[in-house]
Amino acid sequence: MTQIRTDWTREEIAELFDLPFPELVFRAASVHRENHPPAEVQLCTLLSIKTGGCPEDCGYCSQSVHADSGVEATKLMDVQAVLQSAAQAKDHGSQRFCMGAAWRNPKDRDMPKIVEIVKGVRAMGLETCMTLGMLTPTQADMLAEAGLDYYNHNIDSSPEYYERVITTRTMDERLETLDNVRQAGINVCSGGIVGMGETRADRVGFIHTLATLEQHPESVPVNALVPVKGTVLGDMLADTPLAKIDDIEFVRTVAVARITMPLSMVRLSAGRESMSEATQALCFLAGANSIFTGDKLLTAPNAGDDSDGALFAKLGLTALQGEEPMQSRKIEERCFGA
Repeated sequence: MTQIRTDWTREEIAELFDLPFPELVFRAASVHRENHPPAEVQLCTLLSIKTGGCPEDCGYCSQSVHADSGVEATKLMDVQAVLQSAAQAKDHGSQRFCMGAAWRNPKDRDMPKIVEIVKGVRAMGLETCMTLGMLTPTQADMLAEAGLDYYNHNIDSSPEYYERVITTRTMDERLETLDNVRQAGINVCSGGIVGMGETRADRVGFIHTLATLEQHPESVPVNALVPVKGTVLGDMLADTPLAKIDDIEFVRTVAVARITMPLSMVRLSAGRESMSEATQALCFLAGANSIFTGDKLLTAPNAGDDSDGALFAKLGLTALQGEEPMQSRKIEERCFGA
């Protein structure tokens, strides 16, 4: 079995990024095959259960009150409406239902409704994931008791570049929420965004932060920035030659995430709708084994079920089989012996 390390140095991760591309992808594919079914991809659906009006100033986000993106603030969705969307997602083949609310943090008055939503979605046999902003230990315990499987809270970028993107919440606050989630016994989902104008050194720092946590996130979303007009980064990219991240560099980031965090589900997330089939295929070869399905993420467009089905058929990929991903079994073996 692949050795699980949490003592990676930045120099080691930088050396991985610097490998000749064929060698890097070969190593990542080898690690992937040792720990996951190589031709199976987990299908996830993402629903915005409360859109817009977020007080944070994340430079990439169209839901921030600081953005002039035209996204209108809404209230938290009714429980039945969320459950109806979850049922539709399951009918379309999704195995995990992810729900996002544009909050800095949930209010205590919102928690009973959130708990009811978690219980209802989980009763359908779907894995549940939520992203609600920062959590207190008590809130994390409530979600754990409700049966929440995963909590998403991205670190976004390297500690050094983070403050150039967000000023209303620190990296340490994000890590504190991840610790609260972990202490409550909920699986951690945490990744970030590339293509925000950062350097490769920042991408090294981003991977290093996740790969040196006491326990790796069980799910690691890797997003390519989707520039939205009216956001700080969207307007910056429209007016300068920063351009989106190079496709090969994006695949390198996926491959290094796979090598350094062998048991994690590495999710090919936002930005996929603008990637070629060849780029997506390279990402799957390099260890990505989870995607968002459907034609919309929180507010950004997505490739769509028909497009995904056609791509999977062309590549010979199938939806992840069974209720328990291989990585969950290996984590149990690592922790308890088998």
